[in-house]
Amino acid sequence: MNRLFVANKPKNISSNFFLKKIKRRYGVKKAGFSGTLDPFASGVLIVAFGQFTKLFRFLDLTPKRYRATLWIGANSPTLDIEKVQSIKCLAPFSMDSINITAKSFIGDIEYLPPKYSAKRVDGKRAYDLARDGLEFELKKIKSTIYEFEVLHYCHPFLTFEISISEGGYVRSIGAMFAKKLGFEGALSSLERLSEGAFVYTGESSLNPLEFLSMEENKYLGDISDIEFGKKLDKHKFKNQKNGIYKFIDENFLAIIEIKDDEVNYLLNKVKLC
Repeated sequence: MNRLFVANKPKNISSNFFLKKIKRRYGVKKAGFSGTLDPFASGVLIVAFGQFTKLFRFLDLTPKRYRATLWIGANSPTLDIEKVQSIKCLAPFSMDSINITAKSFIGDIEYLPPKYSAKRVDGKRAYDLARDGLEFELKKIKSTIYEFEVLHYCHPFLTFEISISEGGYVRSIGAMFAKKLGFEGALSSLERLSEGAFVYTGESSLNPLEFLSMEENKYLGDISDIEFGKKLDKHKFKNQKNGIYKFIDENFLAIIEIKDDEVNYLLNKVKLC
C-alpha cells in the first residue's frame, strides 16, 4: 500500500511508538514519518506507507508552524517540562516588552540546539549523551523565523505561534526569549500546526505530486528508458538546463537531476497507484 497522509500525534508518547500504533491500525509493515516530534509535543506528523516513504526528502516542508507556551522562570535542562529543576517567581512584564522581544526574533538567527535533542555528536544522539551525564558541545545552527505572534500572556505563561524554517528548535527559541527578558524559561506545551502545506485533515490520503516543488520535465525519448532505469541522455529531455526535475508518467514518478552532461536518478521509480 502506497499512501501519504498527516497524522495528529498526541502528547506524552514518542513519534516511533505512535507510528507503531498507526501500522497496527492500518495493517501495514512498511511505514515511516518525517520530522520527529518530542514526546511531550503534539501535532502534525507526516506519515507514508510503502514506496511513498522514499519521498520524504523531496517534500516541501518549509515553513513549519508551531504553537507553544513558554513558562518564564522555569529552569529545565531539556528546555521543556520533562526535567524542571527550579522555578523563580518574578514580577509580570509589560506587553510592550513582550511584543518588542517577539519582533526581535524575526529574520535569520544563529543559536545552539537543545542538548536533549536528536542531533548527532560523534555518531551518537545528543539526548543519549545528556541523559548519561556526559559533557559534549553542539555546533550552532541557523534558522529563519518568518513570523512570531504572541497569542496570550498570563504571567508567567506566554503562548505564541511561530513560523520557522526546517530544522529549527522551538525549545531553544523559547529559552532564548526568556533570556532576553533576563530569566530562564522552558516550554510547558508545544504543538506543530503545519509543515509546509501539510496540515491535519483526519488522516485523509494526499497526492504526493501536490507537495513536490521541483519543476516537471518531459522526456522525449522512449519512456521505458526511465521505467527500467536505463542511462538517460539529457538531449532527450525538453528542459536540458541543470536542475532537479520530476518526471510523471501515468503510473509512476521519477526524480532526476541534470548536471552538465550527466543525468542521474535521484528516485526511480515510485508507483502512483
